[in-house]
Amino acid sequence: MSKPLHALCKLPLCKLPLLALMVALLLFNTGPALADVKPGSITGTITTADGQTVPGVTVSLTGTGVKMGTVTNESGRFTFNKVKPGNYTIKATFVGLAPEEKTIELADGQRATVNFMLRENANQIGEVLISDRKQKYKIDSPSPSLRLNEPLLQVSQNIQVVTSKVLTDQQVTSMSDGLIRNVSGAVRLEHWGDLYTNITMRGSQIQAFRNGFNVVSSYWGPLTEDMSFVDHIEFVKGPAGFMLSNGDPSGLYNVVTKKPTGETKGEISFTTGSFNLNRATLDLDGKLSKDGKFLYRLDLSAQNKNSFRANEFNDRYVIAPVVSYQLDDKTKLTAEYIYQRAHTSDVGSYYVFSPKGYAVLPQNFTQLPAGLPPTNINDHSFTLNLTHQLSDNWKLTAQAARYNYSQLGTSMWADSVNADGSYYRNAGIWEAKSTMSLAQAFLNGKVITGNVVHNILAGVDMGDKKYIADYAQTKSLDVGTPFDPYQEGVPTRDNPSNGYPTFDRSLNLEARAAAGYGLINTRYSSLYLQDELGFFDNKVRLTLAGRYTYVQMSDFNTPEEAKHFSPRIGLSVSIDDNTSVYGLRDQTFLPQAGKVSVGKLQPLTGTNTEFGIKRDWAGGKWNTTLSVYRILRNNELTADPNTAPNSGLTIIFGQKKSQGLEFDLRGEIAPGLNLTANYAYTDSKVSKVNPDLAASPDNTIKVGDVVPGYVKHVANAWLSYKLSSGALKGAGLSLGGSYYAGRQTDTWSVGLEKLPNYFKMDSGLFWEGSKMRIAGNVFNVLNKYTYSGSYYSYLKAYYWQADAPRNFRLSIAYRF
Repeated sequence: MSKPLHALCKLPLCKLPLLALMVALLLFNTGPALADVKPGSITGTITTADGQTVPGVTVSLTGTGVKMGTVTNESGRFTFNKVKPGNYTIKATFVGLAPEEKTIELADGQRATVNFMLRENANQIGEVLISDRKQKYKIDSPSPSLRLNEPLLQVSQNIQVVTSKVLTDQQVTSMSDGLIRNVSGAVRLEHWGDLYTNITMRGSQIQAFRNGFNVVSSYWGPLTEDMSFVDHIEFVKGPAGFMLSNGDPSGLYNVVTKKPTGETKGEISFTTGSFNLNRATLDLDGKLSKDGKFLYRLDLSAQNKNSFRANEFNDRYVIAPVVSYQLDDKTKLTAEYIYQRAHTSDVGSYYVFSPKGYAVLPQNFTQLPAGLPPTNINDHSFTLNLTHQLSDNWKLTAQAARYNYSQLGTSMWADSVNADGSYYRNAGIWEAKSTMSLAQAFLNGKVITGNVVHNILAGVDMGDKKYIADYAQTKSLDVGTPFDPYQEGVPTRDNPSNGYPTFDRSLNLEARAAAGYGLINTRYSSLYLQDELGFFDNKVRLTLAGRYTYVQMSDFNTPEEAKHFSPRIGLSVSIDDNTSVYGLRDQTFLPQAGKVSVGKLQPLTGTNTEFGIKRDWAGGKWNTTLSVYRILRNNELTADPNTAPNSGLTIIFGQKKSQGLEFDLRGEIAPGLNLTANYAYTDSKVSKVNPDLAASPDNTIKVGDVVPGYVKHVANAWLSYKLSSGALKGAGLSLGGSYYAGRQTDTWSVGLEKLPNYFKMDSGLFWEGSKMRIAGNVFNVLNKYTYSGSYYSYLKAYYWQADAPRNFRLSIAYRF
């Protein structure tokens, strides 16, 4: 029986002198500033309760003999200049949101900042606001689950957001369905098809989060999210352990799910396409009580899809209800349940093997026999979230989640490959269960000491993760007579000479997992504190933060225990209202899972040094971010290059240095013309070799070696243009492309061939009215044979996974 969450916290607070020292920052006072008597200014940003900035809000300023008015710009910002010293009342109003007013005493020459968070008006919800937010390629504020109570422009971190509008335009159906084209430097190794996303960025695989929770319990998880219940996705580049649970120094992505808005509305959509794709979604949003305090959101989806390869299929089903209740004007409780079911073919069917090189077989070639049983996955999650506004300046958030995952299926690979290209296939059982109990509580607040504004973030994270699996049982499909890919027809493919496998499941999964090294358990608790000090009317922002983590691990029957303190320092300076520069030095701490063949399993520690510049253009309609970074990762864990990938064996190779440059552009660059474009240069090499590995006679890794699994040059773009007038009003077209150069293979094995450069282009046409949208996209327009892969020295063969040839999707959506 798992222990309650409160039993997880074992933080020795007496050993936190550094955190205690940071608390003293609250007492920091620079004293009164000397300034000439002159008019001042008042600026601010207006957001909704879910952290979205609101353009078009009417803001009034009234005082003795003074009455001024303005509206917020595209970034939700407003400014009053040349304001004389005195007492003033500032009021913000917008259709569908409850008005709010604040008072301020403006001193001589003071440049004051007054921010508003407008809540929903129970009697009138702003359809204009919600519609406008849905049409954007750019979001200006992070979600509340990232815990940063400030605009993205001011954060000393590179954070990129993929909005719901982008997901719709590109007809993205899941996290692994081309979504990464919207973020600089993000690539996939694509080992696991549409089951596990496994994104690599800045030279390493990044962590998967959902609504602020780290939902990774093993290397393979979690099940990739279906987009039917997703609102947007936030990509945080670099370490983020200061604001979330255990993170990776290369970054993370945070899936933000749909929540009730208070507006009574709905949308139904149908999508059809190549490879017998048929998909339907339903999104309902509304009130369960007349006073608007009790709200709901319900998302449903069903999908059947085959493949360009024979015998492959991927059927997905989703049920995702959410309810929220406004307990009073300061307290809100939200409950969310998500059920995902995947019914798919064998997850190893994507692999193709040959000693003759990459792509020497047809693009639609498959090794999958028709009689292999399907893989079934059931993924449940339940989350409770409570927010309470303690005062105008302080807000408490607490949430807890329970995740439950089960899987039963098989995974194919090769026993051996012959010189003539024939090979012997195998299929291993893959039965797994995962449970995660997660909890968080954090406090956002603001304290003013003299002329310094302290934005405080403090909280605690706790988690208990258990993953058990049986993947030790493997059966050869071909014995005596190998599978011959060059033989015409399918007799050897669908009729393996050794027949189809049967697996011994007489023991329960727990017993089989313990005997086969299939246990991965992690229990952690952490305490963190952050103070962002705002100087010179918040134009200069200095971030000081620290996080203490205690972790107990038992991975593949190897128990581990670790404690670590991770400091962080960041500086962000606003050059003007639309431009900021930042610098960051951060550390992170991440437990690792793996059955280690060389070295000792230890937590990964990483240090990131980063500098960047951000700018909003055209009044906040579009944005650019440019950053450079260097990441040092210690105790790096990677797959053992001398064993099969389904063996589960890993090695600790030492230290890795990743460095590079990233550029992102997103937003509306002209009326009706939306663009997301990015470029990344990444260089990742071994900087130190683990002494145990260096002493191994089988070792081939040395200092200066290129680390596998990343792309040196990545460039992406997606352009969408919509006519706003004339007979074709609402019609538009889209065009996108992805280019990869300097691709590194998936393994350390030295092959005779390198992966070639990669280019893929997509395009589409659409029409959108007030209630309906019709869209058709063509993917891989040039019908390129693109693939990822590597060379396995122990097999003396290449393997690759082909992308789909030219294909199309047609979707119709109706809003009501």
